[in-house]
Amino acid sequence: MANIVSESSALEAPASALASPATVERSRAAHAAWRSGRLASVVGPTGNLSLIETRWLQPGDETTAQDALAGHPSTVTATELSRTDLETGEPQRGIRLWDANSPAIREFETITAFPFNPDWVIEADFTPVAGERRVAFEHIRDNGGTRDLVVPGDITFSRDGVDYSLSAFDDDGTLLLVFGDATNGLPGSGGTYASGRFLFVEHVGDRVILDFNQAFVPPCGFSDQYNCPLPPRNNRFALPVEAGEKQVVFRDGFAH
Repeated sequence: MANIVSESSALEAPASALASPATVERSRAAHAAWRSGRLASVVGPTGNLSLIETRWLQPGDETTAQDALAGHPSTVTATELSRTDLETGEPQRGIRLWDANSPAIREFETITAFPFNPDWVIEADFTPVAGERRVAFEHIRDNGGTRDLVVPGDITFSRDGVDYSLSAFDDDGTLLLVFGDATNGLPGSGGTYASGRFLFVEHVGDRVILDFNQAFVPPCGFSDQYNCPLPPRNNRFALPVEAGEKQVVFRDGFAH
């Protein structure tokens, strides 16, 4: 994986990534509850493992979520969503079907994860940008196309003498970091989901906390019905981030 960090002048050097002992201990204390919450959420009625279909409708198609339930068992629910059609630039309506008794839920075993790692609790600077800046994110099922997402500021820190500047986008009012690192796609117990991982960023004023122990496998790691953003170049670490979730594990022979 290419080294994507850039050099900064001494006058503009980002803050050290060293988290305070209190921040680290707060993260450690919350970790077990976060893990159990994640394992419970992915098997919920509309959790990541319950998605069985994402259907994008053609212009003029007035199919409703209720219409889409025809012929499905009572365990299935339907929701509507929208996106921008990459070819036309127009809004496109879609329907998702969720099955609380999906094959993926029945065959799910666990999400493997690294032990809590205090070295990957990072405090960083957040510099907001004027206006609504949009950054192009490639998505896993767009055949190389990109979708512009609002990135309200820059996250900067220094680690082991290297300066980083990361882009987290606005996900319904929360900063979501899509990142890659040297563990992605590695075989064996040290490998993580090949396309990268997600992390919600705690933002307070001009500072953020990046607790990579809460890095998680994106929805597309659970179902091929999701279209996840991929890490942009500046969000790719050359070093291994040995914290957070690794891989989704199913019983032998199950292909999701």
